[in-house]
Amino acid sequence: MSEPLDGLAATVTGFARTLRAAGVGADHERTRTLLRALDHLDVARPRDVYWAGRFTLCAGPDDLPRYDRCFQAYFGGRAADRRAAAPVTVTRHTLTLTDDPGRDTGDDTGDEDERDSAPGSASRTELLRHRDVAALTEAERAEVHRLLSMLRAGRAPRRSRRFEPSSRGRLDQRRTLREALRKGDVARLLRRTHTVRPRGVVLFVDVSGSMAPYAETLLRFAHALVRGEPRATRVYSVGTRLTPVTAELRHRDPGTALAEASLAIPDWSGGTRLGEELREYLARHHARGQIVVIASDGWERGDPSLLGAQVARLARQAYRVIWVNPHKGYEDYEPLTGGMRAVLPYLDNLVAGHSLAAYEALSERLAHA
Repeated sequence: MSEPLDGLAATVTGFARTLRAAGVGADHERTRTLLRALDHLDVARPRDVYWAGRFTLCAGPDDLPRYDRCFQAYFGGRAADRRAAAPVTVTRHTLTLTDDPGRDTGDDTGDEDERDSAPGSASRTELLRHRDVAALTEAERAEVHRLLSMLRAGRAPRRSRRFEPSSRGRLDQRRTLREALRKGDVARLLRRTHTVRPRGVVLFVDVSGSMAPYAETLLRFAHALVRGEPRATRVYSVGTRLTPVTAELRHRDPGTALAEASLAIPDWSGGTRLGEELREYLARHHARGQIVVIASDGWERGDPSLLGAQVARLARQAYRVIWVNPHKGYEDYEPLTGGMRAVLPYLDNLVAGHSLAAYEALSERLAHA
């Protein structure tokens, strides 16, 4: 049995079926071509998705009006009309993936600036991006999780200790001498340079009771990080126990990965003894040269001074320590809990973690750290 499709592949495959039902020749080869194209584009931008699909799925001029109609119907939340339709003039305002189904999508003849400032121009997706995950309905949270599954989580590069052959860089004496002995003379000087690898990330996700509204979404964000760089990402759940969940999150399908991670975590909605768990982690592992991300609200049941001491140890080893607090997303937030006051002097960044936009910003920070 084949592996379940991830969110993006399932969405694109469903769209291709809709196009074929409408008479567009969007066969399997064209669908695979679109998926390869989307690997190099920002799938959160409707314009990118629209033009990538138009260039790859349409076989001729007759397909264009049907494609336009299906795109608006499929990504705008309406059932697709399988009858051939008259040509539709597509503007950038009709390309919002989650437009209101009742919104007028007329010709691009009005003042563009006036439409940009109109209240109806903001899509539901854009509104969801900035809403607190804890305040969402089940359907809205499912949509946020779907968008997280399509997040392209890049990683900042770092220079490793290993070398590789290069036309520039320092002299590779051993290879130069070996080639000279093999050929009988020094024909050329060989050089080498350091290899480049993605910088490692260690992510600790608080699954205690106070973090219950955010824990699942944070683990889905962790899944996107693991899928982006499987070898350079480690994930642990923290509460009353330190539990590694990286292996469970390596599954391609987000739902399956979350189900397996949930089974592996024994302390859902318990207390928080983050200081003891960080001490346990540092007794077994290290964080040299890595980015440490701690996602917690700072409600520490243990000794806050122990937590501060362990984060100080992490800060001495790590390339950067980032604390993600869901409450940081509110303007009146102040780090008043004992845990937050204890760790604040040792953090490189204290960032929000309450919304899709906050997770996207964190992903950008990791990609350019």
